[in-house]
Amino acid sequence: MKATIVTIGDEILIGQIIDTNSAFIAKSLDKIGVEISEMISISDDKKHILQTFSTLQNTVDLVIITGGLGPTKDDVTKKTFCDYFEDELVVNQLVLDHVTELIEGIYKRTITQINKDQALVPSKCTVLHNAVGTAPGMWMKKEETVFISLPGVPYEMKYLVESEIIPKVVREYSRPYIIHKTILTYGQGESLISERIQDWENSLPEFIKLAYLPSPGKVRLRLSARGTNKEVLESALDQYVRTLDLIINDIIVGFEEDETIEFQVGKMLKQQCKTLATAESCTGGKIAALLTSIPGASEYFRGSVVSYATEAKIDILGVPESVIKEFSVVSAAVASAMALRVKQIMKTDYAIATTGNAGPTKGDENAEIGTVFIALATPDEVIVEKYNFGQPRDKVIDSAVIKSLEILKKEIFKIVL
Repeated sequence: MKATIVTIGDEILIGQIIDTNSAFIAKSLDKIGVEISEMISISDDKKHILQTFSTLQNTVDLVIITGGLGPTKDDVTKKTFCDYFEDELVVNQLVLDHVTELIEGIYKRTITQINKDQALVPSKCTVLHNAVGTAPGMWMKKEETVFISLPGVPYEMKYLVESEIIPKVVREYSRPYIIHKTILTYGQGESLISERIQDWENSLPEFIKLAYLPSPGKVRLRLSARGTNKEVLESALDQYVRTLDLIINDIIVGFEEDETIEFQVGKMLKQQCKTLATAESCTGGKIAALLTSIPGASEYFRGSVVSYATEAKIDILGVPESVIKEFSVVSAAVASAMALRVKQIMKTDYAIATTGNAGPTKGDENAEIGTVFIALATPDEVIVEKYNFGQPRDKVIDSAVIKSLEILKKEIFKIVL
């Protein structure tokens, strides 16, 4: 099953806003086995929209359109739908009742004719109820292609995708499974990795594809398996990932699943009613930022001390100056002390601490550039690991952040088992 995503709006074409809607829709469809053929951004122009519809007709199963459904005159999608489907706009009473309740009951203002016009929809369309906004979604089919129109407001679009479109597609269409596994690597470029894994890559079966996703300092290797038997796909992916790990274990730092590691860690902490704090030096608060990017993180994350300077480690965290003088600030002893102290200060079950030399210069420290000590204080002990993540600076910091969460995840998982 194939789909094309179309975003409508001049604000996207002139770079005034970034199109995040397409990424969300694509990821949502991919999870249920719908292949995205292309993403298109077009102007809010009737002729252009009609031309796009005509071009896509019968080339894909789904065309999902976002934008152009507002109450103002420059939003022309509904009228264009009528032209394309040889239909007319009619008042949908359920939509009108919802819009009236939203405007008068919740927003506490008098409904206008412009608001009422949101209830005008093509007579042949299946209305997709938008509980969080005034513009309904529309589902219409012509020959072999379904055209779905969604509002461009991100939270409204997301609601309709999750509550209306995905369930309807799952009910009405049979789809293959599409499973991804993404391996995170640091320290080597795409071409060098390709040389190292050439034989392994050539051994992949036809139903597994490999994609290189490079960015500064790191390369993600995404394996995608497509087929009708989910267990076979998962087993094959696991087998090839294990084999790959034997070849490039020195540069693999983790895996990127559908659920990010910060989400996984948060979910595990929440399930066990455990709490976490961080004391960060070389990572500069990035672990805390990642954790708090998850809604509801306050249930398990208590806070962080970014003790970047040596004085902050002594004055705020209470790391003994004698320990720093004896072992240096980049050491297992200091990392351990940082973790224990922030655990006591924040009164948490777990605490992560990082101290290291991320570069670009060695400075006054004895530790080599790239050296990082990560400490995890648990309810029973303190675990300290030493790493050298090499260079450049961004790679060292990002590697330390991910590795810190991996250490925590592994420790929590022991309790689950």
